[in-house]
Amino acid sequence: MKDLFINYKTDIIWVIGVVVVVLLLRLLTRILHRWLLKKEHERFPREKPTTINLVSRIVNTLWLILGLIALSFVFVERDKDAIIIKKFEIVLYLGVITIVTIVAAASTNIWFKKSIENKITNKNDPTSFKFLRYVFVVVIYFVGIILGLLIFPSLRGVAQTALGGAGVLAIVIGVASQEALANLIGGVFIISFKPFKVGDLVKVTDTMIGNVTDITLRHTVIRNFENKMIVIPNSIINKEKLINYDMGELKCCERIEIGISYDSDIDLAKKIMQEECENHPLILDNRSLFAKENGDPMVKTAVISLNDFSISIRAWAWGESFSDCFELKTAVLESIKKRFDRESIEIPYPYRTIVMKKDKEPV
Repeated sequence: MKDLFINYKTDIIWVIGVVVVVLLLRLLTRILHRWLLKKEHERFPREKPTTINLVSRIVNTLWLILGLIALSFVFVERDKDAIIIKKFEIVLYLGVITIVTIVAAASTNIWFKKSIENKITNKNDPTSFKFLRYVFVVVIYFVGIILGLLIFPSLRGVAQTALGGAGVLAIVIGVASQEALANLIGGVFIISFKPFKVGDLVKVTDTMIGNVTDITLRHTVIRNFENKMIVIPNSIINKEKLINYDMGELKCCERIEIGISYDSDIDLAKKIMQEECENHPLILDNRSLFAKENGDPMVKTAVISLNDFSISIRAWAWGESFSDCFELKTAVLESIKKRFDRESIEIPYPYRTIVMKKDKEPV
């Protein structure tokens, strides 16, 4: 045993030293991890420590891999030391780049989230910050990947070309599909020209109405009145005819249309619709000063079409906002129907006259 220790004294000391260093580094990492968790909880109590936990696992794994590489010096010939040192440098470089990239992306994301919260608190538009958050995070990860490729000689040319500036666009166009690139450009157009912003109430189709909650590099997210999240690619929403209820004046006109039978009293039906609209608490008097002095009604009614079995009458009622108009319309439709029933105004439905032709008797 003594001879074994004497013969392999250097190797044994090296192994013990490597093991001790790895254990110390893991212990320091654990202490630092707990300290960072405490500090983050003090500064950002609502944030989950996902990044700190991930970086801690990566660092501990890095120490373990570097320790195993260091131990391999004992089992190889001395002429192979340069190869092991090279591998040690590659693993250390990739580990540092990974950690720095993750920390930089997470820090940028947190900074943008705080800035967005401040914008919302101060009632400012956070749309640009929400979009730029995704852009900066993607750029940080992209640069991190390129820097990681620089350590490999076979991929160094690709990385240097990409970092040169002109190659970035070529790589993006080559890798990304046409649809993905169209969504990215669409997102840039939305942020630049601002047809809508985060928080706006928009109508994309007759059944797709809601508030814009997020605008990303790929898509726009709309929360409808059923609290469902609608995800629309930017390239599609840029092509749609979109109504923004929060752009400019918030007040809007609601058209309330009902069909009555040809036997019903048109003047009475128009009067009922006008009165029910004007009596609703959410109605907005949108008449000009001249119209008021002239005695024009607050709610205008008119016959708009003569159909096959009904006469269509429309009332134009104004509200402070789209939400008020929607509530006004649903309430007024019910009250008009009840008034029509009391006043014997018929709301018709299609009639069909069926003529039965008798078979001819045989001659």
